[in-house]
Amino acid sequence: MPVITLPDGSHKKFDHPVTVADVAASIGPGLAKAALAGKLDEKLVDLSYTIDHDCKLSIVTERDAEGLEIIRHSGAHLLAQAVKQLFPEAQVTIGPVIEDGFYYDFAYNRPFTKEDLAGIEKRMQELADLDQPVSRTVMLRDEAIKFFSEMGEKYKAEIIASIPSDQEISLYRQGDFIDLCRGPHVPSTGRLRAFHLTKVAGAYWRGDSNNEMLQRIYGTAWADKKSLQAYLTRVEEAGKRDHRRLGRELNLFHMQEEAPGMVFWHPRGWMVWQQLEQYMRNVYRTSGYREVRGPQVLDVSLWKKSGHWDNYRENMFFTESEKHEFALKPMNCPGHIQIFNIGLHSYRDLPIRYGEFGVCHRNEPSGALHGLMRVRAFTQDDGHIFCTPEQIESEVNAFHRQAMGVYADFGFKDIQIKIALRPEKRIGSDETWDRAEGALRAALRTSGVEWLELPGEGVFYGPKIEYHMRDSIGRDWQVGTMQVDFMMPGRLGAEYVDEHSQRQPPVMLHRAIVGSMERFLGILIEHHAGRFPAWLAPVQAVVLTITDRQAEFANQVTETLKNQGLRVDADLRNEKIGYKIREHTLQRVPYLLVVGDREQETGSVAVRTLDGKDLGSLTIEGFAQHLAADIHSRGVSA
Repeated sequence: MPVITLPDGSHKKFDHPVTVADVAASIGPGLAKAALAGKLDEKLVDLSYTIDHDCKLSIVTERDAEGLEIIRHSGAHLLAQAVKQLFPEAQVTIGPVIEDGFYYDFAYNRPFTKEDLAGIEKRMQELADLDQPVSRTVMLRDEAIKFFSEMGEKYKAEIIASIPSDQEISLYRQGDFIDLCRGPHVPSTGRLRAFHLTKVAGAYWRGDSNNEMLQRIYGTAWADKKSLQAYLTRVEEAGKRDHRRLGRELNLFHMQEEAPGMVFWHPRGWMVWQQLEQYMRNVYRTSGYREVRGPQVLDVSLWKKSGHWDNYRENMFFTESEKHEFALKPMNCPGHIQIFNIGLHSYRDLPIRYGEFGVCHRNEPSGALHGLMRVRAFTQDDGHIFCTPEQIESEVNAFHRQAMGVYADFGFKDIQIKIALRPEKRIGSDETWDRAEGALRAALRTSGVEWLELPGEGVFYGPKIEYHMRDSIGRDWQVGTMQVDFMMPGRLGAEYVDEHSQRQPPVMLHRAIVGSMERFLGILIEHHAGRFPAWLAPVQAVVLTITDRQAEFANQVTETLKNQGLRVDADLRNEKIGYKIREHTLQRVPYLLVVGDREQETGSVAVRTLDGKDLGSLTIEGFAQHLAADIHSRGVSA
């Protein structure tokens, strides 16, 4: 009879098989009430699951990440049940959990409207209030195909037909609704207390544009109403900060159909870009990197040798000239190896560090494109380190210090570290991957940081450390990476002479701190809501005249400050000063310098900050020193 080991190391012994719910009840009534599911030897199971053998068990509640995922998965089923009751002719397809919520795809003969969504959500609440039990059953595959076919659910039948014939199919029923699912689910619909439908969009069946278009209803679900409201508030705030809207309002950039997924940078936006690039170029310089530049287009034969052809070609752009096929580079690494290969290197020369602001092109699906956050043409602060195996740890540690310093300078202090481990589609032996993953773990361990591990999420040539930073409204963004690669240098003929006069392939470390420059700028725009700190702002100050009499003095002030390397404009228009202040405040200019007759007479400026703070009257040199100090601080103290 089962002996169950709990997370605290204690044991529960039973003289008969028990369910997960029974175990929770034996621990205490509070846990029995809060329980959603169980984690049995690392596998999630329903509360109704029967345990008849010794095992490890933890009870999953809404406070656990797994519990929230179960709530959202069950929310998708509740959505499908409500749609089927209100629109019986609609066919259900798939309904997975996504970040912060869920969606479900439906085939229906007309578009769902906002009014439909409101009615569906109302019915979902009614079904939750009924507290219908959720139960699991199993069928053989062919039996399940027949079952759903007879119900008229052809999409479900097609999904099941793709499953091997010898497998049992698990189904979940709640009230009059039954759905194909692996589970687990909440024990009853009453456990779904906080949800909201957010939008409807188009989606191709199975993601294939050759298939029919379905309707995807998105929703979010949380453990309680307070968490739901906090999320909706964050979404509302994110809408106000949307970098696409701010890009237009602040005249930073635009995108258009003639260049999908590619950016047209305006003078102000390009000025912010230049500040970021020059900052990162200084990081290169002070960290021992030598800047290089590789071609945009390379012969396909090189991409076959590197492994990209077999593992990445669906994401690449190709062209042809004189009966030769070429590819636009999706990554800079093969080009850097070609530079390394010119000349023979000794182990004494290593590590060799190359950096490049390399433009890459990737053939992202049109439906995945999203402003600056997901593009087809982007520039990376890319770098590659050629080193010996013994140098991996020190190089990764040095990179970690660099990255954390950069994020702090941009105002990001909450950074989470993750290691993405070997994917299913990869090159190299398991032994090589063991070495690579072990090297990254050892380096982080000596850096004194904690990390999470992401099985299956590494790139095809190696595992990687990921840096995830949290912005001002609580969203997490994956930016920098450090990847260790034992494979590609050897595939492309890179060698150095070791201390025994033997030729060896170097280890290649792929590193980026901000990653895609476009994406990082999009993150910065939203993090700051367009209110860049003075060191990044495209225009750091504007000199505003009260009347035409101050025009000449305003121009002198502007030129004096520009000559000190500051980014300053003058507004000499014959408009009321209140109008000018409001307009440049909306343009998020950090400092407004007002000049009237008194300022002209005293050779000063009246300084007002973007936050509306009055700094009083300062001499021109006094303001220049104040702005220089603000730039030097990078605004981090704020």
